[in-house]
Amino acid sequence: MIIVNFKNYKFEKQALALAKQIQKFLPKAIVCPPAIDLESLASKTKLKVFAQSTDPYETDRATGFNTLPAIKKAGATGTLINHSEHLLPMKDIYTLIKLSNKLNLKSLVCIPNLKNIKKIISQKPWAIAFEDPKLISTGKSVTQYNPKAILEFVKIMKRTKIIPICGAGISTAQDVKESYSLGCKGVLIASAIAKPKNPLSLLKKIREVI
Repeated sequence: MIIVNFKNYKFEKQALALAKQIQKFLPKAIVCPPAIDLESLASKTKLKVFAQSTDPYETDRATGFNTLPAIKKAGATGTLINHSEHLLPMKDIYTLIKLSNKLNLKSLVCIPNLKNIKKIISQKPWAIAFEDPKLISTGKSVTQYNPKAILEFVKIMKRTKIIPICGAGISTAQDVKESYSLGCKGVLIASAIAKPKNPLSLLKKIREVI
């Protein structure tokens, strides 16, 4: 499973063009564009689309907030929660998982360490992504710099039905391959695909190893 976070590198036509490139080589990928592009990518590609973040509200009285009902109406099938660039208090993480389950949306919770993982597991998210914040956007993969933590993460997750995802610094097809060899069921990747003007070479290489 490949999950591509566009961050804020791509907007409008650029985001759609990148999504179509991803679809060509990784048709089962999930893409996470800026909120303004959710509806466009959901309607104009066959990829599953997740919101980059959402706010813990289930009401129309939420001006300025990105709510789960709103992203579902836009065509999203899930959301990232607690990305290292959009950290949330635990109570909001719990609320978002609960509301996601209620609305039949997939919740992918990002965690910077294993400190609160059992509490998050108890809320039954769809997936959990382990991301070492020190390695994000560095090109230094967590699979190389902290494989012991990934192995411990996978060991904990084996006792659940929640999908273990590897993130932070995933930059090459080899990083993806090593993530799977360590026991993860997918990767959360951003800069390596979303930032270059031409990511086709990397997309092709990833297709060969998954």
